[in-house]
Amino acid sequence: MGKKLLLQNIDVPGINTYEVYRKTGGYKSVEKVLEQKNPDAIVEEVKKSGLRGRGGAGFPTGMKWSFLAKPEGVARYLVCNADESEPGTFKDRYLMEKIPHLLIEGMITSSYALGANTSFIYIRGEYFYVLRILEKAIKEAYENGWLGKNIKGSGYNLDLYVQVGAGAYICGEETALLESLEGKRGNPRIKPPFPAVAGLYGCPTVVNNVETIAAVVPIVNDGGDAYAAVGVERSTGTKLISASGHINKPGVYEIEMGVPVEEFIYSDEYCGGIKNGKKLKAVVAGGSSVPILPADLILKTAAGNPRLMTYESLADGGFATGTMLGSGGFIVMDETTSIVKNLWNFSRFYHHESCGQCSPCREGTGWMEKILHKILHGHGTIKDIDLLWDIQSKIEGKTICPLGDAAAWPVASAIRHFRKEFEEYVNNPESIQDVKHYFNVHNVAEA
Repeated sequence: MGKKLLLQNIDVPGINTYEVYRKTGGYKSVEKVLEQKNPDAIVEEVKKSGLRGRGGAGFPTGMKWSFLAKPEGVARYLVCNADESEPGTFKDRYLMEKIPHLLIEGMITSSYALGANTSFIYIRGEYFYVLRILEKAIKEAYENGWLGKNIKGSGYNLDLYVQVGAGAYICGEETALLESLEGKRGNPRIKPPFPAVAGLYGCPTVVNNVETIAAVVPIVNDGGDAYAAVGVERSTGTKLISASGHINKPGVYEIEMGVPVEEFIYSDEYCGGIKNGKKLKAVVAGGSSVPILPADLILKTAAGNPRLMTYESLADGGFATGTMLGSGGFIVMDETTSIVKNLWNFSRFYHHESCGQCSPCREGTGWMEKILHKILHGHGTIKDIDLLWDIQSKIEGKTICPLGDAAAWPVASAIRHFRKEFEEYVNNPESIQDVKHYFNVHNVAEA
């Protein structure tokens, strides 16, 4: 069994309550930092740990914290991004639902390190039942002196609030989240300035993912070097993976960075292999926004080396033969999967969720959905496949926020690796009968 840093107590009865969480060593990191009274030392430990953002981008957390501006007399904020809307990703929900005090402890410790006296958890609107769990845990933390004025006699004050989103995927982008938190429409901001300089209410702000903040707890408790000793290369520590699709054991797994992809898919410790004895066809390794890879490239790199569950190994070869770890939304597809149908579903999502601020994304996502709909219904041409490629290339890198890239990358990779399947839909319309059945069952109008 691999090392567990976040989920080691997940099966302890009552771990969602303060009493049980405290008995298992909860809030020790808060005690430690309040006793040391050295916020800068915490930032250095996080730097030493090599922890990278677990929300998708993978940016070094300690470095991000060190960018935080500290003008005299100006408030600073820590905002937890719990707007987990990436299709295929559900590990943050699992963490908040099962062990909410871990996130709260991480928020307190991180807020102290950053000099924030007011912090926020921005949670996805569809997670309303999780909101109640968090609010109960926060209330327990206040009642036991871990939040509020003069925490444990240290002189440090911290108030923690939960804000519910309204179901907008775009608010997972940190500046759109801040706009929403301020009560505005959730449109991404043009950067610079970055949130570290002018974030929430124009003040210096750090925005981190749920898993990232939770990981601060073992880093403070055990030291940055101990955390860095787990994993490989620049992919240190453990990572929560949301595994779904055609596998025998879907769920949330905490892995040590560096586990071979093949082991993760086929080992009984993790996914348990492909359902019904089918063959592996493709994998989306990091949520719907990352490039899809066929079976041969997800198990081995183009050079023939085993592909590992790390930022570096999954990205090996660039987008020509690689992908991204992203948010850890690991979607497995067997030989019966229609890549074209799957891509249409993704494109429909990104068209719906585009904020409309940038014309390449606003118009391009709509056209990609329409063209894929046309191909699926047997009305497509070879030129439509080329047009799809052209449209995605005009979206990538040309928008304010990464949603444009998130919409373009699945299209590019699907055509790059599975073009013959697109051509099959064009040249042999009879192959789309299963798709027509899908549309009839789900009452989706034909074009």
